[in-house]
Amino acid sequence: MMMEGTTIDLTQISLRTLQLSDLDDLMVWTSDEKVAKFCTWEPYNNKEEGINFIENIAAKFLWCKAICLKDQAIGCISLTSYSEHDKSRDKCVELGYVLGSKYWGKGIVTEAVKQAVKAAFTEFPHLERVEALVDVENVGSQRVLEKAGFQREGVLRKYLFIKGKNRDMVMFSVLLTDPRVLTCLFGKCQLS
Repeated sequence: MMMEGTTIDLTQISLRTLQLSDLDDLMVWTSDEKVAKFCTWEPYNNKEEGINFIENIAAKFLWCKAICLKDQAIGCISLTSYSEHDKSRDKCVELGYVLGSKYWGKGIVTEAVKQAVKAAFTEFPHLERVEALVDVENVGSQRVLEKAGFQREGVLRKYLFIKGKNRDMVMFSVLLTDPRVLTCLFGKCQLS
């Protein structure tokens, strides 16, 4: 059990492909109402939903990895491409992430975001931009992106209709040409 105020060794944070063996760990955070609050999906009610995510939904992302602490899946991070439907967006992907609530506020997602940005620009060399949309009420997630080197671009009013409500979203982005990104990719990483 994670103790309140416990410090995490961020060198133990890694990203890897989700596996069926992660099902019990995945169910911890996908069934948590606090985690799902700002997500498009409702909390999972059964393991079949978790299996479906691992076997089918995760494969629909351009890139989707488990956020792991000592190889235990404690969250998920993904990149979505819209270029299939809109060629003008070919050089951009959207970043998304979730993390088990008992791990919030420990720097884990910030570390995972840094790793994901590096992977995005390395594994997909045509990319120029990684963006993220965050609910205006999700202050913690906004802070994660700022710490990871993203720039706040502005508020998109009534941008998404989620869970029966129009939501204002904050747009964040990081560009390949941002100096801190270049340093991270080609030298010692300084994204924070």
